[in-house]
Amino acid sequence: MELICPICQLPLAQEGRSLRCGRGHSFDVARQGYVNLLPVQQKRSLHPGDTREQVLSRRAFLESGAYTPIVEAVCAAAAGHAGPILDVGCGEGYYAVRVANSIGAELTGLDISKEAVRCAAARYKGHRWVCGTAAHLPIPDDSVGVLMSMFALTMPAEFRRVLKKDGIFIQVLAAQDHLMGLKSIIYPEILLKDKDSVPTLEGFELISSTPVRFEFTAEGEQITNLLSMTPHFWRISMDGAKRLKETTTLTDTASCVVNVYRPV
Repeated sequence: MELICPICQLPLAQEGRSLRCGRGHSFDVARQGYVNLLPVQQKRSLHPGDTREQVLSRRAFLESGAYTPIVEAVCAAAAGHAGPILDVGCGEGYYAVRVANSIGAELTGLDISKEAVRCAAARYKGHRWVCGTAAHLPIPDDSVGVLMSMFALTMPAEFRRVLKKDGIFIQVLAAQDHLMGLKSIIYPEILLKDKDSVPTLEGFELISSTPVRFEFTAEGEQITNLLSMTPHFWRISMDGAKRLKETTTLTDTASCVVNVYRPV
């Protein structure tokens, strides 16, 4: 899959260890193999996205196999479709690489966290890893066969722009009862809010929606790893953190929805 300049949207071409556009904008390829296409004007903070600690915690948890049913559901959704694959919010690459291997497709993973794509590039060679933002994808129009968003932001207009006419968008969203066991430990009270797990997206038609729900058990450090890969990592109080630290075994329920859309 080609990349475009995040500043002027012209195609990028490889020149040694750099990518350069026709207007002279140049982006170095890091030693690990990823490229940073997130210009300063597209950042909302100095170091956006997940920290290295969060990235490594997510890798440790996912590679335990606890979320295998989610991987299997996404691979099933992608079956029969052609790449290339673009995973927006790819994290350390766990899901995307397994989906790419399942359908034999070229893969580009993009995340706003430099630590995430650095980690992905160091582990998974032979794929393209990009630091960038979902709001301004450095991807040409009509070039993606399978677009993935795993528990990440959805940008319908940008996603529709880069998808081929016969491409699909696989969206995984947490359901309302996702990780209620974890929440019951870290929060004194759980406030349930209406959650639309099958949203209507402008420019897309829903093909299928598949709920995925299963129990898993985490022990010791894996409990902290689980917290680190959720938004609750940023919200937990000192009392909640103390209660979680005192928890040695957590049996919980993962509950999400795998939605598949096609552009219209």
